[in-house]
Amino acid sequence: MALIQKIHHAAYRCKDALETARWYEKYLGMKLILSIAEDQVPSTKEPDPYMHIFLDAGNGNVLAFFELPTRPPMGHDPNTPAWTQHLALEVASMDDLLATKERLEADGIEVIGPVDHALFQSIYFFDPNGHRLELACNTLRPGMLEALDEVKWEMLEEWSKTKKAPKHARWMHDGRYKEMFPLA
Repeated sequence: MALIQKIHHAAYRCKDALETARWYEKYLGMKLILSIAEDQVPSTKEPDPYMHIFLDAGNGNVLAFFELPTRPPMGHDPNTPAWTQHLALEVASMDDLLATKERLEADGIEVIGPVDHALFQSIYFFDPNGHRLELACNTLRPGMLEALDEVKWEMLEEWSKTKKAPKHARWMHDGRYKEMFPLA
């Protein structure tokens, strides 16, 4: 039996809690479900005023943010590319994915995609705090997960030795998946 039942919440820093709550509601339909503010951190007892907001990400998932007004402005790890650290959220359909892309772009928000990852299609964009978000719509075909399951450890072990991308699942991004896993 697994110890972890689910992710209780994922928390990030934000520049402005009110702006963040409104942005996530407007573009992603996430309602504000809880706001907590203190002048002292409960766990460390540090004097550090904060606003902690919690947003409904659907199906019991919660996305949270901290606004920390007494701290220096937010930064990002200069050694990690912007595309690496991101939060991926699932949508129900390609129609939802494309409608969200249209809504974001209509307000001047740059969107990359849809990008075909074989298992899913994604769009990528940044929230007002500079956090990269991915919206993904599953496009899984029968047999894909089984094929990936067969090579997962072999790929990881090869990567560990060579630090070069193994080619076992290259079909995911070169388009061959369409012939390998035809739609029923």
